[in-house]
Amino acid sequence: MSWFISQANAQEPASVPAEGGHAPTEAAGSTVAHGGGEHGGTFPPFDPSTFPSQLFWLAIVFIALYVLMAKKVIPQIGSIFEARAAKIAGDLAEAEKAKGETDAAIASYEASLAAARNKANAIAHDTRTKVAHEIDGRRHAAEGQLAAKLSETEKHIADVKNIALDHVSTIATETTEAVVEALLGKVGREEAAVAVAAVSAGKH
Repeated sequence: MSWFISQANAQEPASVPAEGGHAPTEAAGSTVAHGGGEHGGTFPPFDPSTFPSQLFWLAIVFIALYVLMAKKVIPQIGSIFEARAAKIAGDLAEAEKAKGETDAAIASYEASLAAARNKANAIAHDTRTKVAHEIDGRRHAAEGQLAAKLSETEKHIADVKNIALDHVSTIATETTEAVVEALLGKVGREEAAVAVAAVSAGKH
């Protein structure tokens, strides 16, 4: 910028000395006035005479900035974006993989749970069937033993009844013999037995 100002000052026309030798003083005063900004004048960047040099340096700066952006800044930004996109893609892939593994683990757990439930149901069914068969077998065995004991008991009762009936007949015969002998005189054992049998047959 100082170069532009110096160039503008160099291109300003020199003051013509006036008569009496006072022109340099006025020029100096004018110069001081211009430097202090007290009098109007063209701002150097807006001076048409400096446009070619300004455009030249603007083109150089623009090209330099463009080359710097194209060679340094834009590749770095592009690499940052690519690295960020690659990281996001990797994270998404890992999340998808983790989701797949989680779904597979859940499916495996549910399959194992269903298999265990089916196995438990089968074991319970087999156990119930086995226990029912065992109970039926024991019940049949107990019923058989009870029937055998009942039959034996009935037989024993029948034997006891027959024995008791035999003793009753003997007692009745002896009693009849004693009563008849006491009333009528001596009676034979056979006649007393026949009388008892006749009485028993009449009752039946």
